[in-house]
Amino acid sequence: MGTSTPGTAGTPWSGAIDVHHHTLPAWYARELERLGFSTVLPGVDPPAWTVDTALETMDRQGVRAAVLNVWPGVPAVGTATGARLARRVNEHLAGLVAGHPDRFGAFAVLPLPDVDAALAELAYALDVLRLDGVSLVTHYAGTYVGDPRLDAFHAEAARRGTPLFIHPTAPPAGGQPTFGLPLSLCEFTFETVRVATQLLYHRTPERHPGLRIILSHGGGGLAYHATRLTLGPLVSAGLGQRLPADPIGLLRSLYVDTAMVGDRHAFPAVRAFARPDRMLVGTDFPFMPASFGEGNGRHIVEHGGLGAEELALLEHGNAAALFPRLAGEAAAAQGTGARPDDRTADQKGDRQRAR
Repeated sequence: MGTSTPGTAGTPWSGAIDVHHHTLPAWYARELERLGFSTVLPGVDPPAWTVDTALETMDRQGVRAAVLNVWPGVPAVGTATGARLARRVNEHLAGLVAGHPDRFGAFAVLPLPDVDAALAELAYALDVLRLDGVSLVTHYAGTYVGDPRLDAFHAEAARRGTPLFIHPTAPPAGGQPTFGLPLSLCEFTFETVRVATQLLYHRTPERHPGLRIILSHGGGGLAYHATRLTLGPLVSAGLGQRLPADPIGLLRSLYVDTAMVGDRHAFPAVRAFARPDRMLVGTDFPFMPASFGEGNGRHIVEHGGLGAEELALLEHGNAAALFPRLAGEAAAAQGTGARPDDRTADQKGDRQRAR
């Protein structure tokens, strides 16, 4: 066991910033259904989300602020339809943030793979709506987000220093055996590894310094596969020209969140691979129930072997650097060495009023 301790009894985190928190507007689900798509995969129960349940869950888990995302974003539709849907989603997110600016941030969605339309919506979402980053899925109609065809988007995101949160979706090829189970149980982790592999062999972060990429679910299977991914030149000599000089260093420059890796098997691998300054809290609420998120966080805090400085970076320090608008008291606590739950009575009252 490490030196980490929970901030309050029953509260796994203390003043955390959650970068993996879904919101599911009812109108969005209806619109996707009208377009022939769904907000959930076959076999997955559709979760419910309201502002009140979100804030109650955040308080129960010790999450001070959450960066909202709408999954699966913009599906494979025509450019004009995709642009209209992205605009409506982003304006909806901006409204949620405006209602609770100290508790919520938001990731914009974009009408990719149309780069021109995506760049136009990126500018609107960041410069007009003042959203906090961009939520991507692993691929858009088979174009994975590390594809060089998206280089103009990568360049602009790098120039702006925009956090890019990449969430898996169903793979583009059909016919995978599901064994009667939801695709997300195993394919989501492989989808994230596919993206990481593409980013590595196209040297995307190297060619676009300033890219800030977050891989969800602890990086999927990246911690286990990282070294294997670098072995391409051993089976095909020509691949050596495609690898950066420090392939593991490039992969470790990517951020990962803690969603669904708070257990005695997964977290040791994630912690061994991920840099301490690249780890972020993720709850995956409400796709994963609040009770699961609490247990996931509690295992990491109590049994993850994190020292006080590592835990402070994980809970709020790293996220505050990515999302300065949400830094708030977390940044102040980071500077003083205090834990954010060591707060005044007035601050505790503010937290209760926010609920």
